[in-house]
Amino acid sequence: MENPGAKPARKILVMDDDEMIRFIAEQTLSKAGYDVTCVADGAAAVKAYVAACKGDRPYIAVFLDLNIPGGMGGKETMKRLLDVDPAAKGFVMSGDPTDPVMQDFAVHGFHGAVDKRLLYKKAELDAILSALA
Repeated sequence: MENPGAKPARKILVMDDDEMIRFIAEQTLSKAGYDVTCVADGAAAVKAYVAACKGDRPYIAVFLDLNIPGGMGGKETMKRLLDVDPAAKGFVMSGDPTDPVMQDFAVHGFHGAVDKRLLYKKAELDAILSALA
């Protein structure tokens, strides 16, 4: 039974081409109390973000995989999201923390960089997202 006075969970968008990464991110973030949407590529991320902006519950943050083989990766996706919403808060994700985009995330419009291994750690993800409130 829903609590009519309860605030709805804050929404997070996760983009990754790896189904297992999407599953792990959804499980971890859901357990931290977030409403999570997962998509496989940049085009789907932009579409979901635009739809949420037009609705009454926009995403508070997006986690974008840096590299999407055959599709739009995180860097281009973040650029497009910022065109839609200059206040968009994005985090670039990669398994390679030495990638130049991970090192200089702010230059590319990201709020932060997240090593994919953090997706297993609810407390660390919640701390990152709590700072946005």
